[in-house]
Amino acid sequence: MANRNNHYEAAFEEYLRARRLPYVAVDEARRSLLSDGRSIKSLDFIVSSPTETTWLVDVKGRRFRSGDGQNQYWKNWSPREDLQSLARWEELFGESFCGLFVFAYNIVGDRAPVSAERLFEHRGGLYAFVAVRLADYADSTHLISPSWDTVAMPTAEFRRLARPVDEFLLGSDSA
Repeated sequence: MANRNNHYEAAFEEYLRARRLPYVAVDEARRSLLSDGRSIKSLDFIVSSPTETTWLVDVKGRRFRSGDGQNQYWKNWSPREDLQSLARWEELFGESFCGLFVFAYNIVGDRAPVSAERLFEHRGGLYAFVAVRLADYADSTHLISPSWDTVAMPTAEFRRLARPVDEFLLGSDSA
């Protein structure tokens, strides 16, 4: 099951339920083993959409801070291993499955990455879900921390490519 202690993943799961989207929450208690014995990081959700694409979702929880002199909204870093694992899941599932990073932003302040009507309330918190396809993310990242092996997209590129998650999951033309 999804990590319900992680408020970002719990909020995203509730978002899926509220939209009545069919999904599977992946058991993250253990890493999966490939046929060659290597382990692979689990994804968070498999989400069916009205389109021909089934989304392999990895949720990235971040705070969207604004209004307090902080210029730290639009954080989009990820461990490089997450990109590699999600790409491997795409290969294993096949061509109708597409990796999707969902950045679940907990809104702290007076700005949000989506319009007010797209904000989602969960357990007293306010969340915005924006997504970027794995292929787009992987093509645009650069190393930000060698010691943590993390990557990120430049903010301008992320803002250009990331879309409200419902544009992907509900099959909007703009995804």
